[in-house]
Amino acid sequence: MGSEITLTASDGETFAAYLALPKASPAPGIVVLPEVFNTNHHIRSVADGYAEEGFVALAPDVYWRQEAGCYMPYTDDGRAKAQALRAQMDTNQFASDLGDTVAALKADDSCTGKVGVMGFCLGGKFTYLSSVRHNINAAVSYYGVQIHEHLDEADNLKCPLIMNFAENDPHVPADTVETIRARMGSSDNVEIHIYPGTEHGFNRYGYDPYNEAQAAIARDRTLAHFRKHLGT
Repeated sequence: MGSEITLTASDGETFAAYLALPKASPAPGIVVLPEVFNTNHHIRSVADGYAEEGFVALAPDVYWRQEAGCYMPYTDDGRAKAQALRAQMDTNQFASDLGDTVAALKADDSCTGKVGVMGFCLGGKFTYLSSVRHNINAAVSYYGVQIHEHLDEADNLKCPLIMNFAENDPHVPADTVETIRARMGSSDNVEIHIYPGTEHGFNRYGYDPYNEAQAAIARDRTLAHFRKHLGT
């Protein structure tokens, strides 16, 4: 189990983040970015899992500028609230806050200074944006939405990037994935994987549409990627 800490943004405002520490430190760091539901119990368990694998995992409150401390459950009401908060979100502002999160993790005594970013759905989009805007060492995006709207930044890619997509995903349909592949797929620094028989959210353990077999494959790839580029 981790704990909640307070980070400071570049404008002096403060916000919460969930920090999970490995048994031994200093260790490489991973910023874990959530689905639209924010850093709820599931995302915190994901951070715990990567801490168990030897990484310092930090999962920020992504809606702190809209409504701090609002972590939604996987219910209809939770989804409605999450979508309302997402609609109020300023993409560039949170990308800036994410840069502050990365910088805080790099500077923490528990971290070696090497940092990766990973995220799911909404967090998958911001993972991509981090890979082109921030000085990070590696990135892994899971079913990131709206990435295609920011492909004009693809030439700024600063680190090795894996993008994991579901085969059947109305939020990121096949033609969108192909648009991303056409723009980035030939890069030596980019891997694009499509997971057969999966839907959006296939990594969400304990909730539909979790796919145990494909989630395990994706996690193995993620761990190998971070261990290669961050060390352990």
